[in-house]
Amino acid sequence: MTARTRLLDREVAQALSALSTAAKKGLGDPVLAELVMIRASQLNHCAFCLDMHLASARENGEAEQRLDLLAAWEEAGDLFDGRERAALALTEAVTVLTGGFVPDAVYEEAAAHFDDGRLAHLIGLITAINGWNRLMVGRRIPPGGYTP
Repeated sequence: MTARTRLLDREVAQALSALSTAAKKGLGDPVLAELVMIRASQLNHCAFCLDMHLASARENGEAEQRLDLLAAWEEAGDLFDGRERAALALTEAVTVLTGGFVPDAVYEEAAAHFDDGRLAHLIGLITAINGWNRLMVGRRIPPGGYTP
């Protein structure tokens, strides 16, 4: 077997799946969850996760225009509402960790849109997708193996 075709370690996959599932459930917004996971996957260049979460977003009724413009959400006018923009800004800040921290203004804007519990779940989801991205890219898992 090549590195591209090896399966993930079952225990690692189950642990990340449990975190992802709990975070998505606690966030309570499946479409926003998919947008967050797509944006992190774009930043991390994870083709497998992009393929998966774009398909899931479409399954959840997300509009093609929003998916097309997600990489440029800051310039997309009012296509994304304030809550979504706060979640996407936090996603970028946690994913990239420029300077080693999340800027206070980004965190405070997210906290203005999400109560403590939902904010914790949002950060948990961002953490989980970043873990998945690194695992899938690191294991060189190609896109195309996911069907909703």
